[in-house]
Amino acid sequence: MIGRGSLRLRLLAYAGGVMAAALIATWFGLNALFTRHLERRIAQELDTHLAQLAGGLRFDAAGAPSLAREPADPRFSRVYGGLYWQASDLTAGARIHSRSLFDAELPLPADRLEPGAVHVHESAGPAGEALLVHEQLILVPVGDKDHELRVSVAIDRAEIASLEAGFARDLVPALGILGVVLLGGFAVQIAAGLRPVDGLREGVAAIRAGREKRLSSAAPAEISPLVDEVNALLDAQDKAMARARDRAADLAHGLKTPLTALAADIGKLRARGETGIADDIEELAGRMRRHMERELARARVRHGRSAASTEVGPAISAILRALARTPEGERVAGASDAPDGISAAIDPDDLNEIVGNLAENAFRHARAQVRISARPDGEFVRIAVEDDGPGLDEAERSQALERGRRLDEKGAGSGLGLAIVADIAAAVGGGIELDRSALGGLKAMVRLPSTA
Repeated sequence: MIGRGSLRLRLLAYAGGVMAAALIATWFGLNALFTRHLERRIAQELDTHLAQLAGGLRFDAAGAPSLAREPADPRFSRVYGGLYWQASDLTAGARIHSRSLFDAELPLPADRLEPGAVHVHESAGPAGEALLVHEQLILVPVGDKDHELRVSVAIDRAEIASLEAGFARDLVPALGILGVVLLGGFAVQIAAGLRPVDGLREGVAAIRAGREKRLSSAAPAEISPLVDEVNALLDAQDKAMARARDRAADLAHGLKTPLTALAADIGKLRARGETGIADDIEELAGRMRRHMERELARARVRHGRSAASTEVGPAISAILRALARTPEGERVAGASDAPDGISAAIDPDDLNEIVGNLAENAFRHARAQVRISARPDGEFVRIAVEDDGPGLDEAERSQALERGRRLDEKGAGSGLGLAIVADIAAAVGGGIELDRSALGGLKAMVRLPSTA
């Protein structure tokens, strides 16, 4: 996945930058190499023309120089054709040249040439163009006297520049194609290199969904320390959760006996006819019990999501069977609509707490019917508890789930049970919504992560 701040995108950008710099350097380097190769090739060509001219020079009886045969290259025959030759008899002062020079001559430096050595010069051409000149001094015996002949061959540098520019232009699309191929290779390499990170992300998602308990230790050496740290953190979280559950159990056990004794004292007060005091104490005791239940539920879930997987259908059926034996269950019919195979990433006790609280509220306020259903919803499981009681209006439903409010103070149908359900659902990555039921009463819908 590539998005803003993506490591894959940054690596690809760095690779693209380095590759672009390398391709630009390659373009300049290949152009330089081509220029050197081209100039060597042109030099060899000019030297070959020099040798052919030297071999074809002739002198007539009067000692005038001539050329036995013209060079084969047609540029020598075309006026200002870009390739020129010239032979100057330094001894007799005569000069012959190619047709391409027309009525001009090659301006040559007044340096002293060594016989047989090739000299290289830069010069101006007949049309003012820049020329590359190779020349050689040869000695030709004519009668009883040696004539010094300065033989020169020149080429227009514009032809060399044109070849260099053409090569540079042709090099651009070739390097562009190479760049695209390399960038694709870099993308594949980066994807392969980051695959362990993707595996780490998938492992964390599997732990969050309850499919796994720990990250796999089969990771590259660079990722292994992070895997070990995450697993150590999960171990510490499990130990902290176990301690929290133990403290919650100790708290429940410590308060159970005093509340039981208080209930007995309430009965005694009623037996004496002091019903007002008994009602007040019973209300206070009920608040204590409900607050204790809420804090016990919070203690179970405050350390993060469990990796357990619990099937929803059997839990709903068990709770309905238990409620059927209560006084409310004798007057209200409970029905379950939860297909087999639907599981949520939540501990069984927490799921029982959620469904039990919602079902108790529904049975307490229903007139004759309660329905509990469960359906998969993408990555979640939706559990709906509906009744045919008076329900809540829209304003009351909004207040019942308003953040920062105590839900047990919202009146009928929005007691502490909703607060416990909201706490547990939020802790496992879910939530709760309230709506109007098709049965006429309240519809409480809980969303829990699925393990499917």
